[in-house]
Amino acid sequence: AALEELRARGFEICAAALGPDAVALDDFAPPRRVALAVGQESAGVSAATIAAADAVLRIPMAPGIDSLNVAVASAVCLHRLSRGERR
Repeated sequence: AALEELRARGFEICAAALGPDAVALDDFAPPRRVALAVGQESAGVSAATIAAADAVLRIPMAPGIDSLNVAVASAVCLHRLSRGERR
């Protein structure tokens, strides 16, 4: 319900997650208003949140690195989303 309320207020919902359909963060053009969903470190973002998201974003990482902790991942995503050009 919270995601739908944000969408109704003009936010595009982005989820930070790994997956075959995830867009590299560097290749994503941030929308004018964005809400970022991140998950807990062990389970990640829920399947329901990913399904409700407008975009799923992944942080490009070096081979052999499978994840970052949630605080670091959030900081990287928020930095990129807050400094990018808006559509």
